[in-house]
Amino acid sequence: MNIEELREYALSLSFATESFPFGNETLVFKVNNKIFLLASLSSEILQFNVKCDPNYAEELREKYSSIIPGYHMNKKHWNTIIVDGSLSVSQLKEFIKNSYSLVAEKK
Repeated sequence: MNIEELREYALSLSFATESFPFGNETLVFKVNNKIFLLASLSSEILQFNVKCDPNYAEELREKYSSIIPGYHMNKKHWNTIIVDGSLSVSQLKEFIKNSYSLVAEKK
């Protein structure tokens, strides 16, 4: 997955919007005006942050070296995913969709 594919997928989710509230280095996706995905545009390797159930977040970090506590985020609820080829595109989309669902549920 590259940044264009990530953007296309994120925007395919109902009512998802994109913006640059933190400057032009971080692409932010929101639903219901709440962030569900942040992607760094300055990293050599694509990285993005997604919201996650705290227990599942820990489980993923233990299982995959390319999933770490959310960079500049609440590390209990956010993971940073490093797109280094060790995770499939379907897994990456699943993480994004899960984050979107967690945020979309809260109004």
